[in-house]
Amino acid sequence: MLGFIKNLISNNYINEDVINNFDREKQLQIATCALMIEVANSDDDFSKEEKSFISKTMKQEFQLDDNLVTELIELSTQRIDKSVSLYEFTDVINKTYSREEKFIILKNLWRLVFADEKLDKYEEYFIRIISNNLHLDHSDMIAAKM
Repeated sequence: MLGFIKNLISNNYINEDVINNFDREKQLQIATCALMIEVANSDDDFSKEEKSFISKTMKQEFQLDDNLVTELIELSTQRIDKSVSLYEFTDVINKTYSREEKFIILKNLWRLVFADEKLDKYEEYFIRIISNNLHLDHSDMIAAKM
């Protein structure tokens, strides 16, 4: 009981509930941004080019201004810290997006990987997992890469 109260006071439960209670559009934004951050971090080198690409892409894809993108990146980072797998992000996307929309996400993930002009095996591995979780074929993953 004391642990629950302590966690409640430290906002561990409150923050998670707030994130989960966003409308569907905000959940999609968080999920998409979280996948991008996870891929960018997968090689332990989150470069300036990757950060810039994420900001630019989130602005374009969701018509957000700079302040909203900054907030979105913060929320996504918080959500990543509390997550146990990529599945929770891909699940949100699968419930709403069409195959074509998921393919666009996959293309943007590849663009992110190449933003710093270095392809790392861990980045490719993460994209492979995400592609599978999004129920896209291997041929879709290759087509998005090209």
